[in-house]
Amino acid sequence: MAAAAVGQIWARKLLPVPWLLCGPRRYASSNFKAADLQLEMTQEPRKKPDPSEPLVFGKTFTDHMLMVEWNEKKGWGQPRIQPFQNLILHPACSALHYSLQLFEGMKAFKGSDHRVRLFRPWLNMDRMLRSALRLCLPSFDKVELLECIRRLVEVDKDWVPDSVGASLYVRPVFLGNEPSLGVARSTQALLFVILCPVDSYFPGDAMSPVSLLADPTFIRAWVGGVGDCKLGGNYGPTVFVQQEAKKQGCEQVLWLYGSDHQLTEVGTMNIFIYWTYEDGVLELVTPPLDGVILPGVVRQSLLDLAQTWGEFRVVERKITMKEVVRALEEGRVREVFGSGTACQVCPVHQILYEGKHLHIPTMENGPELILRFQKELKAIQVRCTLGDGLDACSPEEFMSHEPGD
Repeated sequence: MAAAAVGQIWARKLLPVPWLLCGPRRYASSNFKAADLQLEMTQEPRKKPDPSEPLVFGKTFTDHMLMVEWNEKKGWGQPRIQPFQNLILHPACSALHYSLQLFEGMKAFKGSDHRVRLFRPWLNMDRMLRSALRLCLPSFDKVELLECIRRLVEVDKDWVPDSVGASLYVRPVFLGNEPSLGVARSTQALLFVILCPVDSYFPGDAMSPVSLLADPTFIRAWVGGVGDCKLGGNYGPTVFVQQEAKKQGCEQVLWLYGSDHQLTEVGTMNIFIYWTYEDGVLELVTPPLDGVILPGVVRQSLLDLAQTWGEFRVVERKITMKEVVRALEEGRVREVFGSGTACQVCPVHQILYEGKHLHIPTMENGPELILRFQKELKAIQVRCTLGDGLDACSPEEFMSHEPGD
């Protein structure tokens, strides 16, 4: 792929957050530095999981965590890596009362050479900063935070599972810690990062498709809202709808939007359709970044990979349920799938929409594209490196991976 084309792909930036949303930038001048990182090693190491037993997502935590505090008068304090421990929060903490809280999710993988690598973490840093500014939380230096996270993963790298497909899940959290019941910008904040060893979403080579409830009476996000930010407040209200889906025999929710029932996300994942479009051209399509959906890291990775292949049209465009139903009736749909950090790529085989069960022929078609994406992502995640030891792969290294290697 030409260098200019690679540059174009990586020049794309996430939608900016207007500074007016957060008022003056006076609290953006102070930044913490990775060079000031303090390290306190635990004196009571935790027992590591038995490799023969499955790891339940988010239930097992490593020995250490990263912590950085901020207040309006003093700015950022020194970052520190300390033993994993409970937080002490004021009962009036603004994150607890008004959901001034955001988080990120990314993974570190161990390759066959035993090096540990973070997968495209700069995209998570971009998204995290955007989310922070949307909540009027203080700005931070993305490079410095990423280096602190790298150091934390390095300290606990022995927790990264050796099994194929397993990884170390990295969860940065940023919250307003204002000890007041007033609804206002927080003058105190807390940023911390915790780590969890996790198994592969699909055990072995198995890949289980999911069924979706598409009910337009439930809306995840809307234009002008915060659907494009990774805020805790976007997730809590979805639990009720998830339970409704289970009552109707579905595993996940297909979130629709607008009077024309546009597809937006599936569960907590971005959605893709691989089909022959109405003009007869084979294409991979996903909804655009119009402020309603979350700009997923795996989403962007799939788009980048597909564009380098140049074998079919790759487009970001609004998709309606009317289009999907018509394409199914005309036999033009090949595969429908979700993408996200947890599962990477997850096939869809059925959608319950307006009382009808719509069969999606994803599994009958291989699923050829899904399996190809899975193979490519897995190879990149364990092979990309920048120098020795634990590092994030660069854009050039990500795109230089040859399909089929």
